[in-house]
Amino acid sequence: MKTLALISLLFFITLSSFNLKKEKKQVQNTPSQTEINRDSIVSYAKQYLGTPYVYASSNPKKGFDCSGFVSYVFNNFGVTLPRSSSGYKNLGRALKPEEFKVGDVLVFYGYKNRNVVGHVGIICEANGMQSKFIHASSGKAQQVTITALDTEHYTKRFYKCVDVLSK
Repeated sequence: MKTLALISLLFFITLSSFNLKKEKKQVQNTPSQTEINRDSIVSYAKQYLGTPYVYASSNPKKGFDCSGFVSYVFNNFGVTLPRSSSGYKNLGRALKPEEFKVGDVLVFYGYKNRNVVGHVGIICEANGMQSKFIHASSGKAQQVTITALDTEHYTKRFYKCVDVLSK
């Protein structure tokens, strides 16, 4: 009788183990751009804080450059954006600072050339020209980091802010 109870218990445990699923953290892709939660974009982007800066890369296992990071984050939500920062020059309508929202993309001139777009990032705390943004920095940080827009380095290079989620 004890043997039968033990066999039954082992059989039950074995069957139960097939029904257990490991939970996997995933961000659900949303088909409609108007349904995307802006906070979800920022939360997803923050998972990559500290990822190294790597020129011309959009690979989270190796690192990101600025446009590689922005395009990678938005692509996770089904939004296709330019892979090169220069592709943002004529993208969208420039927003006024009071219109800035979390999830909007900040566009900056190049470090040395004010005729060329050279950097992009995603607003993670919207507060006009005092907003904060997450980006892959090739500067001192050399990684995905959060920076205040009102630092001199970025205010003098600021070109525009665009809403890439609203149609």
